[in-house]
Amino acid sequence: MIIRTLNNVAEMCGGELSSSEAKDIEIQGVVTDSRKISPDCLFVPLVGENFDGHHYAAASLAAGAAATLWQRDKGPAPAGGGVILVEDTLAALQKLSSAYLAEVAPRVVAVTGSNGKTTTKDMITALLEVQYKVHKTQGNFNNHIGLPLTILSMDSDVEIAVLEMGMSSRGEIALLSLLASPDVAVITNVGESHLLQLGSRKEIARAKLEIVDGLQPGGLLIYNGDEPLLAEVLAEPGFRTPEGLQTFRFGQSADNDDYPTGLMTHSGGMTFTTLRHGERAFTLPLPGQHNVINALAALAVARHYKVTDENMAEGLRGLKLTGMRIEVIQAASGLVLLNDAYNASPTSMRAAIDVLQSMKCSGRRIAVLGDMLELGPEELQFHRQIGSYLDPALTDDVFTFGPLSAQLAAAASERFEAGHIFAFTDKEALINALTAMCGNDDVVLFKASRGMRLEEVLHRLKEHSEVNSN
Repeated sequence: MIIRTLNNVAEMCGGELSSSEAKDIEIQGVVTDSRKISPDCLFVPLVGENFDGHHYAAASLAAGAAATLWQRDKGPAPAGGGVILVEDTLAALQKLSSAYLAEVAPRVVAVTGSNGKTTTKDMITALLEVQYKVHKTQGNFNNHIGLPLTILSMDSDVEIAVLEMGMSSRGEIALLSLLASPDVAVITNVGESHLLQLGSRKEIARAKLEIVDGLQPGGLLIYNGDEPLLAEVLAEPGFRTPEGLQTFRFGQSADNDDYPTGLMTHSGGMTFTTLRHGERAFTLPLPGQHNVINALAALAVARHYKVTDENMAEGLRGLKLTGMRIEVIQAASGLVLLNDAYNASPTSMRAAIDVLQSMKCSGRRIAVLGDMLELGPEELQFHRQIGSYLDPALTDDVFTFGPLSAQLAAAASERFEAGHIFAFTDKEALINALTAMCGNDDVVLFKASRGMRLEEVLHRLKEHSEVNSN
C-alpha cells in the first residue's frame, strides 16, 4: 500500500497542507469508507448525490486515520489530525493514484470487455505471478473510484499491475486508461451489456476501445478477433491510434493470431492446444469453451512478458477466480452447482448454457435463469432468444426468475415438453420448487444479472441438499 508523508501526498495530489507542522506525518493506505478506517490511513471524503464523506472526516481522525483530504468549499476543516486541502476530493484521489503508479513504475496490463474481463484478469494474474510479483484488481474495484484505490493498495515492489476497467457510459474507460497508462490493453469481447445507456453494440465497441487512450507508445492491444465491430472502430477515420500501436487478435476463428487447435472437456475443466503454442497442452480448471477463448488472451499477455510455456501451464493449473464466475460447487450430497450469478447478458448467458449442456452427469441438467438487466428497448426479445437457445436434448428442466425471464420461459416452452419449464417471480416459491425437485446426481446452473441476487437461491439449495444428505 502507499506509505508517504503528508508533504509527499500533498504534492502528489495537488493539495495544500493546512498546517506545515503536519508535513512529516506518515500515512499508510487510503480509505474512502469511514466504517473501514485502518490505523494511520488517509481518509478521502467523497461527495455523491445522496452522501458527503466530509460529515465523517472528524470521526475518521478520531478512529485512527492519520489524515484527511478536505474539499475547500466544505467550510472549516476538522482539527485533531493532518488535513490536506484540495479543490475536489475525487480528482485528488485519482491524481494521487496516478502519481503513485508512476513512482512505483510497474508494467501495467489493462483489461476490459462486456463479458469475461474479471475471469481474464484472474487468468492473466495466475500466468504472470509464476515469474513476477503481480498486483490485481480485487472484487469489482474497476471504476473511477475503485481503480485509484486498487492502485493505492499496491506494494512498492510490484512488478506488474493487472487492472480491470469497467464502464457504463462513454468516456469512463478513457479516464481509467489515462490514469493507468497501460503497456498492454486487453478487450475480451463486445456484448449487449449497457445497451440501455449506449444504444448500440458499435457504440459499446467504441467505449471499450477507449482503453487505448492512455496506452503507452508502442503498446500492445490484444483483442477478440471474432468481433468485427472492434476492427471496424479501429479503422474509423476519427479513431486516435496510439503511436506505434501493436495488435494481437485471439478467438475461435482460424484467421486470428491465436485460436484453439484442440479442445477436450473433462471433470477437471478443459484441456486445449493452440496455434501459437504448438503441441503444448494447457489445462484450465474451468468448464466452457468461452473460458478457453479468454485464456488465449491471458496467454498472449504472458508471452509478451516472456513467461515460458511451462510456467504458463503451471499458472493456469493453479488459477483462483473471483467468486461467482462459473464457480463449480459440489455439495456433500453430490449435487453440483454452477454459480455464475454475478452478472448476465445474452452473450454470457449463452456461454453459461453451453457449459451446462456440455456437463456429464448421471442425473439431470437444470438451468436456473434470472432476468438480464440494462438491455434497453429490446430486452424482451433478448430474453426470448435465450429461451429459444436452450436445447431440450441437453437441458432437462428450466427454472426462470423475474418478470423479464417469463419471456424466456415462454420461448423455451415452444421447444420443451410440458412439465419441464417453470417460471417464478417469487424467490421463496422458486427455492421450494428447486429443493423438491433436485437430486444428488443433478447439475444446476445459476445465471442472472447481479440485481436478481440469484446466489441466494443457490445457497439455500446447497444447504437443503447437505442437510438431507446427513
